Amino acid sequence: MATESTGRGEPDRTLRLLWRHRLGEPVGSRGPKQRTSVDAVVDAAIALADEEGIESLSMRRVAERLGLKPMSVYTYVPGKAELVDLMVDRVAGEQPLPDLDGDLRARLRRIAELAWNEYLRHPWLLAIDTSRPPLGPNVSDRWEWSLRAIDGLGLGDLDMDHVITLITGYVSAPARAHLDAERLRRTVAETDEEWWQRNAPILEEIMDAERYPVSGRVGSAAGAEYNAAADPQRSFAFGLERVIDGIEAYVRSAATPPAAS
Repeated sequence: MATESTGRGEPDRTLRLLWRHRLGEPVGSRGPKQRTSVDAVVDAAIALADEEGIESLSMRRVAERLGLKPMSVYTYVPGKAELVDLMVDRVAGEQPLPDLDGDLRARLRRIAELAWNEYLRHPWLLAIDTSRPPLGPNVSDRWEWSLRAIDGLGLGDLDMDHVITLITGYVSAPARAHLDAERLRRTVAETDEEWWQRNAPILEEIMDAERYPVSGRVGSAAGAEYNAAADPQRSFAFGLERVIDGIEAYVRSAATPPAAS
């Protein structure tokens, strides 16, 4: 479940902050003389969320990281709601947008891999509800780039929106599974293989081969291959290819003229 959401700040102030490098850095009319910048506040907030999770984010904690008095940080960013928007837009611009060369499959794969890498660098993104996305320059550039990857294929505008939403939305579940598995490995001394070995004796008693013939066979094959209950990274790659299969088939059907009656 999301613990924070974008799009909750006051629109005019948020958009002016998001586009500050084009509109000019906002300068507070009241409060102490500015010692840092909006960029530094955003960077400190991202570092805090990376290290401790989005639930640790507060204006006070950000001020502490910057060596500011708690109220001073409000002269740069008016509140936490606006700060979350700024954080999401900032990380959306960290990765260079690759050239849109290659076939459709390659282009769709790049879109998904960009999102995958972003989640792995900033796991707290998975706890952000972006139903109302921050309309900043980096998010806007990413959206334009993603749409250009499928422009000119004969899809309608709404279909193009659905395709990109499908690809980017798919990524979050396997990314979450991958991060959960990595977190478990870091915090628990027992390896996945040791965990299976410890559970094997009782499983042999309760997992009746006559009752669970298919799951027993598949589970044995997966366990032997992964040395774990699952391999989220391989599941991501497999699922992505199947999603792209479906999109390619849909594009072909959309481009095929109906048969004459």
